[in-house]
Amino acid sequence: MSGDRGDGPDNVTGVDDATIDRHAWERPGAHEVAPGVHRIPLPLPGDALKAVNVYAIDDGDRLVLIDGGWAMESTSEQLDAALASLGRDIRDIREFLVTHMHRDHYTQAIAVRRITGSPVSLGEGEKGTLDAIHAAEVHPDIAHLYAAGAPGLAALLERWSMTDEFDRDIWEYPDRWLSSMVEIPLETRTLRVLATPGHTAGHVVFHDVDAGALFAGDHILPHITPSIGLEFNRPRSPLGDYLNSLRLIRNLPDLRLLPAHGPVAGSTHTRVDELLAHHDERLSATADAVAGGAATAFEVANVLGWTRHHRAFTSLDEGNQMMAVHETVAHLTVLVDRGELTTTVSDGVVHYEKA
Repeated sequence: MSGDRGDGPDNVTGVDDATIDRHAWERPGAHEVAPGVHRIPLPLPGDALKAVNVYAIDDGDRLVLIDGGWAMESTSEQLDAALASLGRDIRDIREFLVTHMHRDHYTQAIAVRRITGSPVSLGEGEKGTLDAIHAAEVHPDIAHLYAAGAPGLAALLERWSMTDEFDRDIWEYPDRWLSSMVEIPLETRTLRVLATPGHTAGHVVFHDVDAGALFAGDHILPHITPSIGLEFNRPRSPLGDYLNSLRLIRNLPDLRLLPAHGPVAGSTHTRVDELLAHHDERLSATADAVAGGAATAFEVANVLGWTRHHRAFTSLDEGNQMMAVHETVAHLTVLVDRGELTTTVSDGVVHYEKA
């Protein structure tokens, strides 16, 4: 279902793969990344990404956690072990501040809340998606894929959905909705909430102004591009929202990047510039595919290369093919909004052509 994962096939690297150990950051433990801040990688099941970073912030005699991880036994065990290495346990967690409601960030926070009562806070823009999950009778991406000219993938998702109960029991509502620009005073620092829609409609980041750091969630990742708009309550132009959110962060002072996936990095500006350049290139390639005769999002996705290795669309597994089609729709929508493409609809399928 939407929200299970956040990082799709449209991935690029901003560094030379040969010069780094791309998996060093995944090693379990509680790794100090700043005074009073520890990065705790927690495992992910069956994913190209093997871990998600949760950040434990000392807050007097308690802890505040940025994100929670994916609720499963191995995650609980690694979180317990990491906290124990700090002389803490889950009862010391005062609050979870969650960047967005994808499963690998939100559901372990809910699981801990059920045990300890620790409150969970989430960006107010996620409310529409939570409402949609609880109200949904069919997966909305079935219709999206059909409109994208991918009836085979739509039919496959419909078959999958027949055995998927949407896991509504794990999608509980938070205790507090966070508004943009609200300041959260902790005993050791103040965090400023910034709304950064795009990866999800309600994604937020937490700006530690005094420390010059950004708890970035999936908004800015050091080695990959986050997926865009994979959610039940999808905005009309999630990529347009994402690009605007990147520019918002670029207009801040340069900050230390504390991402949800990957190692800590020294400059938000450097990575934002790389991401904006990547999407410019991707938009150009998408427009070229339409100019070359690809008319639907599915046809365009088949022309483009995927992952940093530029794999053929047909080499992706079916789940990643679905994500690739959604990514393509997001880029096509931006091109339409810029006046570079026009659309027509035939039998419920959207066709694009050069303006």
